[in-house]
Amino acid sequence: MSIRTSAFATVTLLRSLTLPFSQCHNHFRCWNYVIRSLSIPTYSAKGRRQLPRIPAFASSSSVEALVYDRDSPAESEEPLCSPYSNGAEEFASADLKHLGAPALEVKELDELPEQWRRSKLAWLCKELPAHKPGTLIRLLNAQRKWMKQDDAAYLIVHCLRIRENETAFRVYKWMMQQHWYRFDYALATKLADYMGKERKFSKCREVFDDIINQGCVPSESTFHILIVAYLSAPVQGCIEEASTIYNRMIQLGGYPPRLSLHNSLFKALVSKPGDLSKHHLKQAEFIYHNLVTTGLELHKDIYGGLIWLHSYQDTVDKERIMSLRKEMQQAGIEEEREVLVSILRASSKLGDVMEAERSWLKIKSFDGSMPSQAFVYKMEVYAKVGNPMKALEIFREMEQLNSISSAAYQTIIGILCKFEEVTLAESVMAGFIKSNLKPLKPAYVDLMNMFFNLSLHDKLELTFSQCLEKCKPNRTIYSIYLNSLVKVGNLDRAEEIFSQMQTNGEIGVSARSCNIILSGYLLSGDYLKAEKIYDLMCQKKYDIDPPLMEKLDYVLSLSRKEIKKPVSLKLSKEQREILVGLLLGGLEIESDEGRKNHRIQFEFHEDCSTHSCLRRHVYEQYHEWLHPASKLSDSDTDIPYKFCTVSHSYFGFYADQFWPRGHPAIPNLIHRWLSPRVLAYWYMYGGCRISSGDFVLKLKGSREGVVKIVKSLREKSMSCKVKRKGRVYWIGLLGSNATWFWKLIEPFILDDLKDSLQADNLNLEKAVNETYNINFDSQSDSDEEASS
Repeated sequence: MSIRTSAFATVTLLRSLTLPFSQCHNHFRCWNYVIRSLSIPTYSAKGRRQLPRIPAFASSSSVEALVYDRDSPAESEEPLCSPYSNGAEEFASADLKHLGAPALEVKELDELPEQWRRSKLAWLCKELPAHKPGTLIRLLNAQRKWMKQDDAAYLIVHCLRIRENETAFRVYKWMMQQHWYRFDYALATKLADYMGKERKFSKCREVFDDIINQGCVPSESTFHILIVAYLSAPVQGCIEEASTIYNRMIQLGGYPPRLSLHNSLFKALVSKPGDLSKHHLKQAEFIYHNLVTTGLELHKDIYGGLIWLHSYQDTVDKERIMSLRKEMQQAGIEEEREVLVSILRASSKLGDVMEAERSWLKIKSFDGSMPSQAFVYKMEVYAKVGNPMKALEIFREMEQLNSISSAAYQTIIGILCKFEEVTLAESVMAGFIKSNLKPLKPAYVDLMNMFFNLSLHDKLELTFSQCLEKCKPNRTIYSIYLNSLVKVGNLDRAEEIFSQMQTNGEIGVSARSCNIILSGYLLSGDYLKAEKIYDLMCQKKYDIDPPLMEKLDYVLSLSRKEIKKPVSLKLSKEQREILVGLLLGGLEIESDEGRKNHRIQFEFHEDCSTHSCLRRHVYEQYHEWLHPASKLSDSDTDIPYKFCTVSHSYFGFYADQFWPRGHPAIPNLIHRWLSPRVLAYWYMYGGCRISSGDFVLKLKGSREGVVKIVKSLREKSMSCKVKRKGRVYWIGLLGSNATWFWKLIEPFILDDLKDSLQADNLNLEKAVNETYNINFDSQSDSDEEASS
């Protein structure tokens, strides 16, 4: 029976069910035949439906317009949360009305032959949306004796009609587990589309993958809606997933994306700062290629965005930038200020003074003040060709215009230090400090490196003391100072500084700092301390400089019968507690097929300041366990946001307890492991402190495990509330309980994070992909009072 669009209104459960679908035709090229239209008939025991199979070669698709149902105020008025200030996904959302999807037909309730079946289905339609997931599954399990595919399909379609999409998804997943289940392409497509329209991208992707696993090609609407859902979600990694689906839409489905989808994805790729977006260049060029080959209109932002991405590459492709500029000129598109700044940035990396000056003059011709970035890039281009005084002249021009920035100070100080202009560098640094601009650390690093190279160790020590007063030094600054102390022979002070680095979790030691102090001990003849540093380096698996190793061989031969080899890997008590806390916060463990060896996957959010500090500490804590590909060289200080350990059987215990069968779980004995340090790292990795001062902790696992954690917290005199959203539990410690919780964990919180752990650091909206407002006082189906 054909399905028609109806207005959203109160309907009785026995009234005929309608859906907002218009007839549409999808053309699929299969292995040996072409299906020209797809109309899913009423289920029948006789005959099989033909489904669109994954083609051997990508094919094009022509579709008629699909009228998208917008009757529900809850759906049309729902505010969308997006991190993109330019609203990249809004353009693609506007095209949803014109996408093709397979037609879906279901029986009306009064067409069912048995009265008792109609009554039971009507009762389920009323009861299922009103219950929590656990009760819903129990209700469905109780109907196994009589329920068939037609009945389950009716329930799903009814829930979609009344906008109970979560209920429809749970019924669908339950239906897949039944012995009578037969894959229904049209039903799966409609469910995926509805989940995607609600921005439930994880559930939409789950159904999307089910369609592909059945050997079928998802419809154009499903591809489009899933991409829009990813672009709408402020979650790390969603842009990459949107790009993957976009590529599969073209290469697997053979669908030409709409112009709005091209533009939306492209704008998302260039929405973040250049250093974070530059790895999207290949995908951006692919979008550009598709726009050109399909004859679609190229917006000026496409050209500008591509030039912007090229200007941030480590190796600038000058010919490609010239080609894009030529195409802009042929299309009659004028180069705007942003494009010229990008060209100036590229010129600064190439050392092209003539092109930089041409771009500079064009930027000056625009109304308004000169961008501070342009001054910085012009300084860099003259430094590139060895003219630091010209760079200083440009900096003085900025001072006169009162448009100076911290980036300008850092750049000119770096240039002056590189050319060893000591007096000028000190003078500019004094002005930088008086300006109260931040950050100062990069400038201090440049100054200290210059003083070290010139053997001005007194000035270096004064700069280090000044840095302690003005900001918190990092490991690089400590290492430079340590090297200076060793070079002048002040080993007592060097030993004190090295000890500070070891005890300060935010700084830590590295292979470089260990080699520096080791060389000092060997030169001074303090072999006992040298052996201790050697043992530490063996434990951390740090490489020892070859010249030092030659001396060590002789020293160790005097005191040991054989040279100690690197010790066997074993987690310390502190490492074990930190690992448990991180696993509770969402850390993942990967296992091989036989579950004999396992590795820890450390992943931190780039836009979270808490994670930025925590990753360095964690990196140092587990340095000896890290995979060689994750270890940095001495010259590289930028720790990645993703790194992993080696695969090792030692992690088997944690894999069995926290990730059995590849899914997160809560161990049965978790109540014994919730030490203050475990809670502190759980909070730093997977929790936040909201504006009211209350604490919220994220947790995945079973309800029984959550109950054990709640009881354990209660034994520590802390009551809490629990709210469940999908597969994630949120544990809230409110009021006086939050105060006690902070007193318990504060000794184990990293020093640099004690004042900065606020709601905007982890940002619940960015940490949770499908939960945007967590109110522990609300009474909803997903609320669970921990005190019950």
